[in-house]
Amino acid sequence: MADLKSVLTDASRRKQVVRDAEALLDAEVDSKGGLSGLAIKGAFKVVKSFRPGIIPDVIDGLLDDFATRLDPFYQDHATKGAGRPFADYLTSRKGEVADALLAITDQRARVTRHSALKSAYEKLRPEGKKHVEAAVPGVGRLIEKHARAAAT
Repeated sequence: MADLKSVLTDASRRKQVVRDAEALLDAEVDSKGGLSGLAIKGAFKVVKSFRPGIIPDVIDGLLDDFATRLDPFYQDHATKGAGRPFADYLTSRKGEVADALLAITDQRARVTRHSALKSAYEKLRPEGKKHVEAAVPGVGRLIEKHARAAAT
């Protein structure tokens, strides 16, 4: 079985993975309500206004690291979770998945030179784990889709 990085970053699929991840991110942001939802939507708008195309560029820049961090879950599912959708498996470990992904963005935020992006991230980060956990089923479905495509 291929590693997840090979599945998601293969040149024949990478652009579609990025597009699908951007659509997932847009849907997750749109689904947020209440005061925290307003903050998320506002920060997302600030980030998008920073530079046209920044969201797909950021996703593309994070994709290799995300795939590497999620590969242990992908491999574990392949050996222990067969017959169970990967999205369900990831959801059962959503706290660990969120921690793995947030470790990447936390590190990137620490070293970025873009103060507006860093500020937006820092405002959202205290609630970040909860929001990443909510997105985990969608992440699992995205991975399943591209893993099926890679297998054919």
